[in-house]
Amino acid sequence: MNPTLQPELPGPAAVRVGLVGAGFMGETHAAAWRSLGVRSLTVYDSVAAAGERLAGQFDATLAGSIDELIGACDVVDVCTPTYLHREVVEAAAAAGRSVICEKPLARTVEDGEAMIAACRTAGIQLFVAHVVRYINEYAAAKQAVEAGRVGRLAVIRLRRESARPNKPADHWFFDPARSGGVMMDLLVHDYDYARYLAGDVESVWARTVRDASGSDVDFGFAVLRHISGAITHVAGGWVYPWPVFRTGFEIAGDGGLIQYESSDAAPVTPYLIGERGVGEPGTALPDSPVAENPWALELSDFVASIQGNRPPRVSAQDGLEAVRIANAVIESSRTGLPVRLVAPAPREGVA
Repeated sequence: MNPTLQPELPGPAAVRVGLVGAGFMGETHAAAWRSLGVRSLTVYDSVAAAGERLAGQFDATLAGSIDELIGACDVVDVCTPTYLHREVVEAAAAAGRSVICEKPLARTVEDGEAMIAACRTAGIQLFVAHVVRYINEYAAAKQAVEAGRVGRLAVIRLRRESARPNKPADHWFFDPARSGGVMMDLLVHDYDYARYLAGDVESVWARTVRDASGSDVDFGFAVLRHISGAITHVAGGWVYPWPVFRTGFEIAGDGGLIQYESSDAAPVTPYLIGERGVGEPGTALPDSPVAENPWALELSDFVASIQGNRPPRVSAQDGLEAVRIANAVIESSRTGLPVRLVAPAPREGVA
């Protein structure tokens, strides 16, 4: 054996995965785990019928409780509603299990900080599933920026436009106290990506548009000012007819411009709002012309990080900062005033 060769890591197939939450993202993660060859998949959901459905769909073991699931796995994958993330993560940390948590990390900064602290105290790793970092077009743009292809970053424009989630009106998704609504649940992807490109955010300013009833935010716009001097415009909402889910970006610097549109539309494309068919998913997913499944890529990266003790593409702190930005955006949209995340750097000659 060549002594310079490192032994191969066992890979995802050898990992025992416990998946908490059998909703839309739980199903998305389960499919990704199976595509990676994971043999041991255990599922739990507080709604027994949902857990049974997902376990049957993916030939997984159904656990009767959180404790039973944690006892049967090496890694806990948290796909519960956002406001329930903390209790599951803390339970997993107490048992010494590494954790993968769907985005956003938490509904509040305080919950996110507590989750990170619990995992740090337990000596286990906490990963946040900000999948946009793993979508090939976004990853390629990041590489181009790092290579200096656009020069010094100046303006970033990010769009995320979706049909309204196919959920009942009283669903937690539409309760800002539990989900954060459009400005957190949908656009947190873009806050994270903006910070990934241009660094920490100094301040935000935001506006929202509500539906005819005045109860739900349908569309939001935020401006992020980065400490680096770059400015990011983020816009998006749940205002499009089914099955629209499209994204796009412009990344401009003093040396060039990168553009991307997820849809290559015909000159005139009618989108008519109508009845949805039975069995359609509750939420649209972004599409990509490349073959790699970004959810499989991110889960594979997290497993490699656990097995190889190396940093993943997205850290728990990254997830926390995205939550911090999202909550600042929500506050700004409520008051109409800018919200500062960090104190401004002192100007020369000013005490």
